[in-house]
Amino acid sequence: MIISRLILSLAPVLVLALALLLLDSYKLVKLSSALLSLIRGGLAALICLLVNTLLIKTLSMDFNDYSRFFAPLVEEATKASLFYYLIRKKRIGFLVDAAIHGAAIGAGFSVFENIVYLHRLSDAGMIIWFVRGFGTAVMHSACTAMFGILYKRAVDRIAEAKWRAIIPALVASAAVHTLFNQFLLPPVLMTMLIIIILPLLIIVIYENSERSLRSWLSMGMDEDMSMLEMILTGRSSETRFGQYLHSIRDYFPPAVVVDLFCYLRIYLELAIRAKGMLLLRQFGMNQAPDPAILEKLDEFKFLEKSIGKTGKLALAPFVRMGERELWQIYMIGER
Repeated sequence: MIISRLILSLAPVLVLALALLLLDSYKLVKLSSALLSLIRGGLAALICLLVNTLLIKTLSMDFNDYSRFFAPLVEEATKASLFYYLIRKKRIGFLVDAAIHGAAIGAGFSVFENIVYLHRLSDAGMIIWFVRGFGTAVMHSACTAMFGILYKRAVDRIAEAKWRAIIPALVASAAVHTLFNQFLLPPVLMTMLIIIILPLLIIVIYENSERSLRSWLSMGMDEDMSMLEMILTGRSSETRFGQYLHSIRDYFPPAVVVDLFCYLRIYLELAIRAKGMLLLRQFGMNQAPDPAILEKLDEFKFLEKSIGKTGKLALAPFVRMGERELWQIYMIGER
């Protein structure tokens, strides 16, 4: 009996998270990284267990009322904070890996939560574990994946305001969670709707993101290779790109100008290499870390400090440092 309860309460959400990981044709997220997000989700559940217990006692609220109106915001905010950490650390570059990490965090949360409930509700019938496994657990994973997708999309538009971007995504995930906790429909029917609607919605968004990624790879590769070729062949002076670079010489000391050109060249080389790695991964091929590339990455980081913020602003038209670009530099440097 305990085995059946474990399967019903834990397997569905883990299968959902694994399905998203397997759908990732570019292998943006390593299995080890997904497992780490799963563990983070379990940690979030432990934190929420302590916080929710404290708030229920402090507010002197009935457990059911607290679960319906307060718990969703506390739990979604805690999971969101872990996702925010991943964004800050440049671990997420696209909606695809945002969905995977979000689903993994939600899965880890629900796995820990259901293990606790397995202990507390040891006499509960199988229907309870069906609802908790296919309903509550999948809801947790889907809500966090949805938060990740919405937040990442907002960050891509307003990268300088990551905290402001988090609010709409958090409100959306907390609203879905709150609606689920109202049990406006019978639990089994609500669970069936969750199983059908939320995973399907995430997969549709996921597929759209993969198409966006393919487009970015194709266009970005062409632009980067064109600029690098102009720099290496010396033909850049014939273009607006070259004329702009030439004008930089009038505003910086000669030594800084040399660093600026080296920085731009290495950035383009790393960007091309990173996109090439993603294309190879699509066909199931992985490259071992290249010591020469790792040396270039170290040089890139040194030059980044050398040219300072002013130099980076001067190269901003060509060195795009949005979330995707920062992510690809991080990815190629994984040792």
